[in-house]
Amino acid sequence: MATTKAAIVKNEDKPAPKRQEPGAASNALSKVTGSWENFTHFLSDVRSEMRKVVTPSRKEVQATTTVVIIAVFLFGLYFFVIDRIFALGLDKLLKSLAGAR
Repeated sequence: MATTKAAIVKNEDKPAPKRQEPGAASNALSKVTGSWENFTHFLSDVRSEMRKVVTPSRKEVQATTTVVIIAVFLFGLYFFVIDRIFALGLDKLLKSLAGAR
């Protein structure tokens, strides 16, 4: 009897539950062995990916560090100027509201 997708969705024709057989210990051992094989496959994948990693040269590191330091100072200067503008505007607004009494 072939099961159809609609029959599976409607929970018809369910397979019988599996009975635990006397070889349950061997089943557990096969699960552990399978897990170990998966783990060793994972480690081999990690090793192959690590072989693709390229370490930058000293010149490249110096160039990117210089760019980062310059960018940090420019952003710091930009936010300092914006903060001063907002502080002056807020100060004038509060002084004008306090003098309105």
